[in-house]
Amino acid sequence: MITVINRLTVHGDVDAFQKILGGITEHMSSQPGFLSHSLYRSLNHPEVFVETARWADAESHRRAMKATAFRDRVRGLGDLATPEPDVFEILEEDAPRLG
Repeated sequence: MITVINRLTVHGDVDAFQKILGGITEHMSSQPGFLSHSLYRSLNHPEVFVETARWADAESHRRAMKATAFRDRVRGLGDLATPEPDVFEILEEDAPRLG
């Protein structure tokens, strides 16, 4: 399993940014190998978002990014935000505490 972590600093319209990002998420979540997605927004810097997506493997993620539907949806994102993506593997993870 791999995790894609993408820090996005919005310098344009936040609503337009979230609409484009929603279309990208919709496409990616329907692709083989996709496991989950989360989107975070900084409380201290509301123009900064962090997106995480878990994939079964790096090849599934690469295939999804090569699709025409992905490229169509990602068009315009660079006008609204500066993305800083990277791919990570989990080395350590704590289980959630209950109770």
